[in-house]
Amino acid sequence: MTLAEKITNIINRFYVRPLRKIIPHQTFLYAACGGGNMFFNWVLYGIIYNFIIQEQAIHIGSVSMSAHDSTYWIVVPIIFYTGFWLNKHIAFAESKLRTRTQLVRYFISVLGVMILSNLGLKFFVEYVGIYPTPSYIITSCISVVYSYVMQKYFTFRKVD
Repeated sequence: MTLAEKITNIINRFYVRPLRKIIPHQTFLYAACGGGNMFFNWVLYGIIYNFIIQEQAIHIGSVSMSAHDSTYWIVVPIIFYTGFWLNKHIAFAESKLRTRTQLVRYFISVLGVMILSNLGLKFFVEYVGIYPTPSYIITSCISVVYSYVMQKYFTFRKVD
């Protein structure tokens, strides 16, 4: 049994009768994968921001980047990979599009999420005055709806 099959079996244990009537299976798989990846994202962001970056601005030559921006750009490639893998092999496993096509489309959709997240993070941290980790969580939640629509109807759409 593959890792994707094991993860799918675990997720399916929570897809019980009341949920089956109100949430389509694919949406449930996406929510579970996305929720798991989002939680991993939050934990990774918090660890990197607080313990690796240590809440300090990063200076590379004459370029300076705030701690919350630096952390964001460190986390993005990791979350990109885990999110793509979970979506490709679990949530949208029935998509017959070529992997390369899916990856390019996933990259495009993630760019949209990154723009939303970066603008949201700047807004909540720099203008509203909320701490970076809760701000990142808020912006992640806002991006979920956009991400689901893009994954279902663009990145991993079913080919007829």
